Amino acid sequence: MYKNYKYLVLITCFFSILVVGLGAYTRLSDAGLGCPDWPGCYGFLTVPKHESALLHVEQNYPDMMFEAAKAWKEMIHRYFAGALGLLILALFVFAWLKRQYPATPVKLPLALLLLVVFQAALGMWTVTMNLQPLVVMGHLLGGFSILSLVFLLYLRLTTEPIASRDSGAKPYYRLALVGLVVLVLQIALGGWLAANYAAPHCNGLPLCSYGQPFSLKSVFQLPLEHSTYEYGVLSQQARMSIHLLHRIWALVTCVVLALIMWRIYSRCYSRKIKHCTVTVLVALLCQICLGLAVVHWHFPLGVALAHNLMAALLLLSMVRLCFHLKVRT
Repeated sequence: MYKNYKYLVLITCFFSILVVGLGAYTRLSDAGLGCPDWPGCYGFLTVPKHESALLHVEQNYPDMMFEAAKAWKEMIHRYFAGALGLLILALFVFAWLKRQYPATPVKLPLALLLLVVFQAALGMWTVTMNLQPLVVMGHLLGGFSILSLVFLLYLRLTTEPIASRDSGAKPYYRLALVGLVVLVLQIALGGWLAANYAAPHCNGLPLCSYGQPFSLKSVFQLPLEHSTYEYGVLSQQARMSIHLLHRIWALVTCVVLALIMWRIYSRCYSRKIKHCTVTVLVALLCQICLGLAVVHWHFPLGVALAHNLMAALLLLSMVRLCFHLKVRT
């Protein structure tokens, strides 16, 4: 029974990665408002295509430009997100039914269930508030959080009991958590950049090619009272500053993670922990290369999508490292 539960958690983990990727693809292809209502699309459970349905769209959404391709991208993302929600519900139900057994984690599936409900609300607000940047960023972080917690649940279920502790790891669990926080801040800045459509507004390397000065105040400016936030509403200077801060913090993240990984690798003798640090460094290097490629090739959709997915894999590699440091201390 527990073996089947582990397989279900693994399937949920892969589904989470797929949903994160579909969300990034929807966002990057400007299909976030492909369907202006929620949870359906122009009042239908699927994308309208018949003549009567298209007439309904024209009559009830006169201010919207119906694009079937964008609508399908949005609805496919919703279908997979809904399936992920059902998988997480199944995880919680199983854990609750088996809660009398000490080895059954219940709090983590419960946290996942609550988070996926809140994530659904964020998805609704993303549409009904016309891509309000703070909501969009929260929706992105919610997706990454769900993925991380499902992966953590899988680690808990599949990690064998530790026969011997790694005394060299004891001081470095909190240090790894610092690295994780730094990385999460970088992901949040990336979400803020995407939510404000700031990617094309800094196309030079290593700095922006525009002559406008950097303004930290404008980075955290919250745009309010707009009918729609699609394609961004902030000034050129604000969006350039958002992108530049994302790059600056990316450099900070690289240095911090590299130093932490070197420190842990050199002081811990567990092969598992050493392997985790190498995995983080490889993912970090790939993410740096993808970030440079995105700017160099002027933000192609495929490379930008790979950059988003690699951020998710880098986050998972850090979660894995923190987990193994925790169980070995």
